[in-house]
Amino acid sequence: MKTSILALACAPLLLAACTQQDDEVATLADREAISFRPTMGALSRATEVTNANLPSVTVTALLGDKNYFTDLLFSNDNAGFYTSEKSYYWPGDNSTVNFYAYYPDAETLGADVTINNTTKEVANFAVNSEIADQVDFITATATGNKKDNEASGVPMQFKHRLAQIEIHAKSANTNYTYKVAGVRIGRAQYLGTYSFTDDKWTLDDWHDTDVYTSSCTPVTLSANPVNIMGDSGNAMLLPQTLVGWDPVGDPDNVAREAYLSVLINITSDTGVTVYPWPTDTKLDANGQKRQYAWASIPLSGTWEQGKKYIYTLDFTDGAGNVDPDDPNPGQVVLGDAIKVVPTVVDWEDSDTSIPMTPVKSNK
Repeated sequence: MKTSILALACAPLLLAACTQQDDEVATLADREAISFRPTMGALSRATEVTNANLPSVTVTALLGDKNYFTDLLFSNDNAGFYTSEKSYYWPGDNSTVNFYAYYPDAETLGADVTINNTTKEVANFAVNSEIADQVDFITATATGNKKDNEASGVPMQFKHRLAQIEIHAKSANTNYTYKVAGVRIGRAQYLGTYSFTDDKWTLDDWHDTDVYTSSCTPVTLSANPVNIMGDSGNAMLLPQTLVGWDPVGDPDNVAREAYLSVLINITSDTGVTVYPWPTDTKLDANGQKRQYAWASIPLSGTWEQGKKYIYTLDFTDGAGNVDPDDPNPGQVVLGDAIKVVPTVVDWEDSDTSIPMTPVKSNK
């Protein structure tokens, strides 16, 4: 008993002055602090978090029905482990510790993180309206004990909890030249709560939506698809099921349904600008006749967490409908149809094709 008291008394001083110990009782100096070995699957680009660029993780540990520590930052020690500045040690009786981890931290997420015996969630997570400022939200759960993890660290398999959206465009039409300067992802829901318990999202009851816009250096389309997301990178959005905008029945999009738009200039092979239309009177930021206008298509389907969706917009046979936020919304821009050949390149190797065509009035 005397040696046990000595060990506890020396603990706050990191045992610097301790010279005696009972062979049957281990002091903190004989134990490794809790550490982690986060891992992630192979990823591709943009603002994704990878094994190579993950600087830190925030961890809460539950021991029994109590929080052993809460929102503790573990940083990369560049030796294969993530360790905390303030050390917590493994219970000597080999009790199981349950861990809940996430990145980035709560302040960056702008959400309310609660992890305790009764609630384990990231509430009121709001997707940033600027694509460039969106984050790749990842989480992991794990269990560990002194025997299995003291020396090796706790392995943590992090998974992406958002859907990543990337948009490409192409045209094999030799009669028209298409120049693209930006993209919009219209009317996706942006507010939700993630649960660690079942790895699911609950979107807010009001179904609030937003329009996410990105610009790119103007590019002339060819038969080879080109990424038009620009320097902002890919969008990181909430998993959800999308209902497509109805350009004919609801051209102004009162129902606030989903669509994709491309900021585009179309000229004929004789050099005549055909879109924006010659009758278009909308001005740009400099008060001049605008050189680009938005062309849109309805967007439907389901985005799942941890999956990357690549939409390739094919302008070879048309240019869709006028954007619902532009003058003359819903009207056909040019030709008969935009063909969309979406390829889902998810972070779990899954592909999906979603045919998309503009809607024309029968009148």
